Amino acid sequence: MSKKSFILLGCLGIFLIAGWFAYQKVTAETYEGMSIIPEKHEDIPLYKGLKPTRHEYVMEGNHWLDIYNFYMEELPGHGWVVQHEESALHDNDSENDDWGGFFSRWQKDDFDGELSVSASYNQHENQTEVNFDKTPTLEATTWIDKIPEQICIYKDEEMCEEVTDKSNISEIVRFVNEATDWKKEKVTPRKNTSVMKLGNLQIEILYEEDKEIYLVSEKGIKLMKPEPEFFQLINLVPGK
Repeated sequence: MSKKSFILLGCLGIFLIAGWFAYQKVTAETYEGMSIIPEKHEDIPLYKGLKPTRHEYVMEGNHWLDIYNFYMEELPGHGWVVQHEESALHDNDSENDDWGGFFSRWQKDDFDGELSVSASYNQHENQTEVNFDKTPTLEATTWIDKIPEQICIYKDEEMCEEVTDKSNISEIVRFVNEATDWKKEKVTPRKNTSVMKLGNLQIEILYEEDKEIYLVSEKGIKLMKPEPEFFQLINLVPGK
C-alpha cells in the first residue's frame, strides 16, 4: 500500500469515527429530556409520523384523537392495563371547547413502574404534542383498619388534645391510610414534630411549613402533601 493510500484510509477512518460521535451526540440530545423512549421498547408502539424533539414527540396537524384511539387499542394488546384515562371527549365544560387532548396511565406485570401517555393539540404551532413518561408505582399501605373512638394529638410530651368528632376522625384516618409509602430508611429532617395516637398506634408527624409531611410509626414511614385540611383537622399550624 502506498503512503498516499495509507493517508487517505487514515483520513477516511477519522471522518467515519467523527461522524459516528456526531450521530451519537445528536441522538442523545434528541431524547435528552425523556424518561422512556418507545423506540427502545417492543411493547410500546410509536404512532406513525411522530418525531422526537428532546422531551416530547410532535407531528404537524391535529391528530390527538387518532393517537388516543391508537394507544387505547394497541397498548392492551401488548399486555398493558389502563389505570386512569381522561380526555377532551369526556369534558363537558363549554369553557374548554378549544382544548383537545388526553392523558392516560398504564401498568404491566413485567414493567417496573407506571407508563403515562398523553397528547394535546397546540393550536399556535399547529402540531400535536405527545409525551411518554415512566414514573415509580406509588403504594399506600393501610395502617388503620378500625376507626378509633378518639384521637390524641400531643403538641408536647404530656398534653393530649382529643379529637372526638366522628367525621373528623374518619377524615384523619383517610389522610393517614392514603399517604404514600416511603420506602427509604431515612427521612429529611423537619423543624416540627408532633405525636398522634390512634388506638394502639402512635404516629410521629414531622412537618415544616409547606414541605411534605412524614408520618412515622412502627408500621413504617409515609409521605404526604402538606394539606391545609389535614393541619386543620389535627389543629396544628405548619409554620410553628
